[in-house]
Amino acid sequence: MNIRNQNINNMNYYAHETAIIDEGAVIGNGTKIWHFCHVMGNSEIEENCSLGQNVFVANNVKIGKNVKIQNNVSLYTGVVCEDDVFLGPSMVFTNITNPRSAVVRKGQYEKTLVKKGATIGANATIVCGHNVGEYAFIGAGTVVTKDVPDYALMVGAPAKQLGWMSRYGHRLNFDENREAICPESGEKYILVNGKVEFKG
Repeated sequence: MNIRNQNINNMNYYAHETAIIDEGAVIGNGTKIWHFCHVMGNSEIEENCSLGQNVFVANNVKIGKNVKIQNNVSLYTGVVCEDDVFLGPSMVFTNITNPRSAVVRKGQYEKTLVKKGATIGANATIVCGHNVGEYAFIGAGTVVTKDVPDYALMVGAPAKQLGWMSRYGHRLNFDENREAICPESGEKYILVNGKVEFKG
């Protein structure tokens, strides 16, 4: 399978022979890095992550545990992904609001935080400087131009909220008591002052 076992900073992970991993990168146990990826130094990838083909991880990017990054995704300086994030194929991050080829704006990178459990669908774009809330669900092709609440379902360009999603990725239907139950897990949620709270 052309996979090699690596040991870097005393952590074991797997990388395909075509992957480039720069000195200084910190990669957690059980992480898998596939064909033609490039992980720059001073980046941090925690345990049990998966980087699909042609993924780029820039300096100072931080990736939490159990993050799944599908093919053709670039994570630029300023991007932080918490645990259990899913990044769909060819989704896009930016890190400068007003880029110009002739104007150097290094050092002006804006932060993008993708919180725990969030899903970003294929070909979606996250404009820099915004937070994607915990367990939010960004539909395929969506363009996010503002902060996304926890559990929010966002679609369109620019993104509009269509509703709420459970931790298992199901649409939540709230009753007259503003309560909803995930059809897969049976977990309960409540809507309070326009925000979803997980009740277990």
